[in-house]
Order: sequence, then C-alpha cells, then structure tokens
Amino acid sequence: MINLSILISSSEVSGPGGLFDINATLPIVAIQFILLMVILNIILYSPLLTIIEERKEYILSHLAEASEKLAQAKELTSQYEQELETARKEAQLEISNSQNIHKEILDIELDISQKYIDSLLETISSDLINKKKTALDNLETSVQLLCSEVENKLSI
Repeated sequence: MINLSILISSSEVSGPGGLFDINATLPIVAIQFILLMVILNIILYSPLLTIIEERKEYILSHLAEASEKLAQAKELTSQYEQELETARKEAQLEISNSQNIHKEILDIELDISQKYIDSLLETISSDLINKKKTALDNLETSVQLLCSEVENKLSI
C-alpha cells in the first residue's frame, strides 16, 4: 500500500488553490448533479413510484374486498347459525311429537292387549267354572250311584 503522506507530497500544485481549487468546475458539477437527479427521477423514480402507488391501490382494493367478503361471511355465518338453531328446535319438536304419538299408540295397544287378555281370562275362567260344574255334577251323580250301590249291598 502506498503511504498517504507520499501521495500528498508527490502531487504537484500548479496554480492557486492546489487540490481544492474552486473555479468553474463546481457549478458544472452541481448542474450535472441536478441534471442527473432530474433524469433519474424521470427514468427510474417516477415509474417506480407509479408502480408502488398502483401496488398500494391494488392492495387497498383487495383489502377492501376482503373486508367486505369477511363481513358477508360473518353475516352468512350468523344466518346459517340461526337457521341451524331453528332446524334444531324443529327437529326437537318433531322428536317430542313423535315420542308422544308413539307413547299414545303404545298406550292404545296396551289397552287393547289388556282388554283382550282380560276377555281371554274371563272366557277361560268361565270355561273352567263350567267344566268344574260339569265335573262336580258328574261326580255327584257318580257319588249318588256309588252310595246307592253301597246301600244296596249293605242292605242285602
């Protein structure tokens, strides 16, 4: 590396001002700088700022659409929840009605079955009573015959 002091001492000063001579070059450099800024602004920065602005508008419009869709989704969700709640209530009512109907049908069938069983028991008991009477009558006649036979044999 070259030593900085050697570099400074080896530079020649020709005229007034030396290294930092301010003459017509400073305004030319300033004009070049301003001209370069304007050209860069026109060529690079303006399209870039336009694209950035378009992107910003695109994002904002999509955010607005997303918020609208979110609001619609919330509205639909609440609507469907209400419909679901009414459907549940209707289903519960239908179930309770069905249970009541089936209970009534079961009660009616139980009553019919009970009446049938009662009539069957009554028929069977009356039949048994009739058979009992018939058996007692037959037994009584048999006993009377046996008694008369026993008397006849005893009297002989």
